[in-house]
Amino acid sequence: MALVEMVMPKMGESIMEGTVLKWLKSVGDTIEQDESVLEVATDKVDTEVPALQGGVLKEILVQEGDVVAVGAPIAIISTDGEDTGSAAPAASTETPAAAPQAAPQQTEAAAAPAQASAKLDQPATGRFYSPLVLNIAREEGISMQELEFVPGTGSEGRVSKKDIISYLESRKSGGAQAAAISTSAQQAQAPQQAATSAPAAQPQAAPQVKPAASYGGNVELIEMDRMRKMIADRMVDSKRISPHVTSFVEADVTNLVNWRNKWKNEYKKREGENLTFTPIFIDAIAKAIKDYPMINVSVDGGTIIRHKDINIGMAVALPSGNLIVPNIKNADQLNLNGLTKKVNDLANRGRMNKLTPDDLAGGTYTVSNVGSFGNVMGTPIIMQPQVAIMAVGAIKKKPAVIETPEGDLIGVRHFMYLSHSYDHRVVDGSLGGMFVRRVADYLENFDVNQTI
Repeated sequence: MALVEMVMPKMGESIMEGTVLKWLKSVGDTIEQDESVLEVATDKVDTEVPALQGGVLKEILVQEGDVVAVGAPIAIISTDGEDTGSAAPAASTETPAAAPQAAPQQTEAAAAPAQASAKLDQPATGRFYSPLVLNIAREEGISMQELEFVPGTGSEGRVSKKDIISYLESRKSGGAQAAAISTSAQQAQAPQQAATSAPAAQPQAAPQVKPAASYGGNVELIEMDRMRKMIADRMVDSKRISPHVTSFVEADVTNLVNWRNKWKNEYKKREGENLTFTPIFIDAIAKAIKDYPMINVSVDGGTIIRHKDINIGMAVALPSGNLIVPNIKNADQLNLNGLTKKVNDLANRGRMNKLTPDDLAGGTYTVSNVGSFGNVMGTPIIMQPQVAIMAVGAIKKKPAVIETPEGDLIGVRHFMYLSHSYDHRVVDGSLGGMFVRRVADYLENFDVNQTI
C-alpha cells in the first residue's frame, strides 16, 4: 500500500493560494482518478479539484475555510502500489517514557513562531496581498493593521512591491504619509487591544444581526453568497477607480441577421452547436481593436500598459444569477467558426461551474450581450484593470430610409444599439466614440458571401 500526498494544484499564473470551500469526499471514501475531491475558491473562480491518482482517502489535512498555498499538501490518498515515500512517514510508536509531558510543551513552543508569522497571512479585511508583499512586510516588522492603510496602485487597489518599498522609504525618512498611516494603524488596533484587556466581568456585547422587522414592511433577509460579495466589491472599486463615460451608436445589422438565419440550421446539424450572434460581435470588436490598439490597454498607477494580445472577455450569466467573465485568448487569430466553438465552450463550462482561473485571467477587453435579456442598451461597468467594455443590445425591426440608385425608399431593417463605456483617464471621447463607430461599421458591412 502506498500513501500519496494530494497537493493544492496550481490554478493559474497569478494564483498563489486557494480557500477550501467544501470537501466532496470523506475519509475512507474510494476515489477514482480524475474524480473531484473538493471545491476550492480563488480570487477569480470557484472550481473543483480532481484526484491525480485513484485510491482511498486516508486523511484530510486541511479543513473547510482554510487558506492553502499552491503546492501544500491537502490530503493523503492510499493507493494499491508500493509505498513511494511521497507521504510523510508515520510517527514512531516507540517513544521514551519521559517524553509525554515534555513533548506538548515543545510542540507549543515550536508552533508559537509559526502562529505569530501566520497572523500576517490572514488579513482582517478582504484585501488581497501577494506572498512577496507579505514577506517584505514580515521582514520589516509591518503589522497587518499598518499594512491595511498602505495605499495600493495595483489592480483593484492591491499593494504592489513598488508601493510597499516606497512606503518603507517614507517610513524610514519619517515622511508625513508614513506617520499618518502608522497613527491610523495604532488607532485601529487600539479598540482590539482594549477589548482584549477588558475585565472578564464586563464582556463587550457581540454584534447582533438586524432583525427583518427593523426594516419595516414584510421583508426577507438574504445573505450575499461569496461570489456576489466579490462582484459587489469589484463593481464599487471599478466606479471608484475609473471615471466612466459611455458612447452609443445604432447599427443596421440586417445583412448580419439574414446571413445567420441562412446558416444557423445547417451549422446546428453539422456541428451540433448553436450559431449565435456573440462570436460575430467578438469578431468585429477584435478587428476594431487592431485599428485602435490604444483601447486594448490597462493602467497601473501612472503607467499605461498596451497589450499586444487581444483577449476578449464575454459576460456569462450563471444559474445562481451571478455573472462570470471568461475570455477568448488571441481572439483576432480565430475565424468565425473558431470563435463560435470558443464562445459555446466557455458559456457551457461557465454554467456548469467548470471554468478554470486561466479562463478568467488575462482579459484585455470585454463585451456584454444585454440584448439576450431583451434590453435595447446598457451602461456596463468596466472590468478592472481594463479600460473599456461594450454592451450589445437587442436586435429590433424598425422602419428606415433605404438609399437606392432610383431614390430613397422606406423599408423594414434590423437595428441594434452598441453602448461603449470607457475609462476617461486614458480614453478620450474621440477614441471611445471612433472605436464603437468602427465596430458598428464592421457589423453593417458584414460579408454575406462568407461561409462557416
